[in-house]
Amino acid sequence: MPSIDALADRLSTYLGADQVNLVRRAYFYAEQAHDGQRRRSGEPYVTHPLAVANILADMHMDHQSLMAAMLHDVIEDTGIAKEALCSQFGETVAELVDGVSKLTQMNFETKAEAQAENFQKMAMAMARDIRVILVKLADRLHNMRTLEVLSGEKRRRIAKETLEIYAPIANRLGMHNVRVEFEDLGFKAMYPMRSARIFQAVKRARGNRKEIVQKIEQSLAHCLAVDGIEGDVSGRQKHIYGIYKKMRGKRRAFNEIMDVYAFRIVVDKVDTCYRVLGAVHNLYKPLPGRFKDYIAIPKANGYQSLHTTLFGMHGVPIEIQIRTREMEEMANNGIAAHWLYKSSDDEQPKGTHARARQWVKGVLEMQQRAGNSLEFIESVKIDLFPDEVYVFTPKGRIMELPKGSTAVDFAYAVHTDVGNSCIACRINRRLAPLSEPLQSGSTVEIVSAPGARPNPAWLNFVVTGKARTHIRHALKLQRRSESISLGERLLNKVLNGFDSALERIPAERVQAMLTEYRLEQIEDLLEDIGLGNRMAYVVARRLLATEGEQLPSPEGPLAIRGTEGLVLSYAKCCTPIPGDPIVGHLSAGKGMVVHLENCRNISEIRHNPEKCIQLSWAKDVTGEFNVELRVELEHQRGLIALLASSVNAADGNIEKISMDERDGRISVVQLVVSVHDRVHLARVIKKLRALTGVIRITRMRA
Repeated sequence: MPSIDALADRLSTYLGADQVNLVRRAYFYAEQAHDGQRRRSGEPYVTHPLAVANILADMHMDHQSLMAAMLHDVIEDTGIAKEALCSQFGETVAELVDGVSKLTQMNFETKAEAQAENFQKMAMAMARDIRVILVKLADRLHNMRTLEVLSGEKRRRIAKETLEIYAPIANRLGMHNVRVEFEDLGFKAMYPMRSARIFQAVKRARGNRKEIVQKIEQSLAHCLAVDGIEGDVSGRQKHIYGIYKKMRGKRRAFNEIMDVYAFRIVVDKVDTCYRVLGAVHNLYKPLPGRFKDYIAIPKANGYQSLHTTLFGMHGVPIEIQIRTREMEEMANNGIAAHWLYKSSDDEQPKGTHARARQWVKGVLEMQQRAGNSLEFIESVKIDLFPDEVYVFTPKGRIMELPKGSTAVDFAYAVHTDVGNSCIACRINRRLAPLSEPLQSGSTVEIVSAPGARPNPAWLNFVVTGKARTHIRHALKLQRRSESISLGERLLNKVLNGFDSALERIPAERVQAMLTEYRLEQIEDLLEDIGLGNRMAYVVARRLLATEGEQLPSPEGPLAIRGTEGLVLSYAKCCTPIPGDPIVGHLSAGKGMVVHLENCRNISEIRHNPEKCIQLSWAKDVTGEFNVELRVELEHQRGLIALLASSVNAADGNIEKISMDERDGRISVVQLVVSVHDRVHLARVIKKLRALTGVIRITRMRA
């Protein structure tokens, strides 16, 4: 194990003597705090913080990050409080340590909930200081390196969490070396046999390929020398987990993946990168459509490089990455590269740092909108996509989005209000469905309308965590306001039957009921009524009656307008339409479901005032309602066209059609037609009856 003296010698190459002494002081403080504690391997506990600090020293991190690394388990595992660290080492270091510490004083029902809450706490600390995540990644990396002392189940759980969250975060922050090590160690812990088999196969393949790799390397180096270009050419190794992912994702055999030879060329300046590209394209023929310029348009994590694929000698495919030394450093260490030169307060963050801050800001926004920690962590997982598409706004601004993103994801990336009011989109100036996946290079224009609301169906195809979180949040708010409105109407309707109204109930009686139900305000009670969690009849009885007194059932139906939104739905079993006699069934959590009066599904609870309520259609009811018709008619040519033109002539619309031919002469057609009300339905049926050969038309009910 490296000692504190060895670490201090390394740090003195890039930190001042005072800063190195502060790191030393933090080490001795941690050593004292963890005195007597040992790791599972039997080593003194302080070896872990020291190893974490060494990982950060490899990245040339600043002294405060290294001090936090030394102290990162002190709050969690010893009796020392955050305030004590603050007085000893300053507020910044104490905040970094607190950001990495788990929530030990809270009890969680499940392990998943505990992980989610801890991650949520860390995300909030990250928003204040992004170094929190770098200390956490270094901590996790050392834990992954020493996993073998744990039980099999614990190993797999930690490895799974690392592969799902920490490796993608390292990738998002451009830290390639950390990501690769996370993935290989996590893969080895999750699937030890698969990892060992692929490792052996790679070892054999590298031995067999040695000669051809050397030949290609020499020809590339010679090609650069002829053009007078200075650059380092090296063969690029594919890592174990990367090979496994390709084998699974692309369903390819190991030999097919190892058939591709990968090289990297590192030069001094950006313009030299493009000269190298021209030189290698002259040496070997490029594969069409396989060139990517990440220098002009960097990846979301700040990664920059030129990628091209060539037909090499004997038709062997060669993948080449061309980049500058600074880009190489940035690709390997990402946000941690040259941290000291980029983190001064007077300088605005640029490049990778600005992107990382932007990502963290988005994570914090998701955290504020998420309903709970588990929903939040799901959104973060969704958002940690490695592949991007690059699309343009109508004004030419480039937007980076995860692969598979749609126009709705784009709308929310532009602004939350644009997403919430989006109704349509144009992709490359043509109208397109909102669910169409975007392709790189497309220009996307969002058509919005004031007063428009997010559609619940969007959740089926959006990809970004931001879009998903904001849609859910908007739907929750919409559902709450609609529930409150419906709840108020239901309660007032019952109270009106008793010659009373909500505003005439004494405030102290309302407050007493809220206290009894453990609710904070009257809106919460009305929301519960609207959602069907509490019955308006029961609440009214409690508000009006003294204990034990029975009230008569209120008379007169409640009028529905069809605009109640998410809290009012129409039963699929009997498909009621305006004009039908109806009844409302209050279903817990779903609100009100409208059934036909004679629907068999509610026959048992039909006369229970706590479960069902008499309804009527308001005069101004709006919308279109689906009705299923069964048409029996003689078989004839052009049957479907005749039915469609008849429905269309009556201003109806066919939503669905299916045909069941019973014999050679008679056909039975099932139609789902959208109509406005019973009068409109009668017009549609009249038009259908006028067709020659129609024997019978029946309105279907389950």
